[in-house]
Amino acid sequence: MCINKHRILIIDDNKVTVAGLKAYLGKKYHILTAHKGLDGIQKFEKNKNRIHLVLTGLIFPDTIGSYLVALIKEKAPEKPVIAMTGWEYYPEEFEPKANADLILKKPFQMEELDQALEKLLPGIPIKKSKIRATPKKHKRQPQPSYDMSCDSDIL
Repeated sequence: MCINKHRILIIDDNKVTVAGLKAYLGKKYHILTAHKGLDGIQKFEKNKNRIHLVLTGLIFPDTIGSYLVALIKEKAPEKPVIAMTGWEYYPEEFEPKANADLILKKPFQMEELDQALEKLLPGIPIKKSKIRATPKKHKRQPQPSYDMSCDSDIL
């Protein structure tokens, strides 16, 4: 039996973080993963019509996370992107480049992530509870129609 689920691409160089997020989110969503920024960009480009949201770190050994976010937003501005950072503050130099829809500060609670996903993914009821994440200030684009088919050709 095939259940329509949103697809989330998780990009982070910390394999433990990726494994934990995949285990938690995999109960509700189809999950794709990448452990390098450039691999994440390639995976996004191959599957951008099937990916509904990107959850990414900001620091990678092979690229800068703000560049990765900017590239995703350039190719698909309607796709929500959540950036995760362990920094205590969001560096101003990333601000104009990143354009992430939401910044989650590590460590974050899974409830915070759930609330962020509910806020950014279409068709998920939003609970009325306060979110601690730092939202970006820019206009949201209209929500596109998504391919929710259960094809197994996702890379």
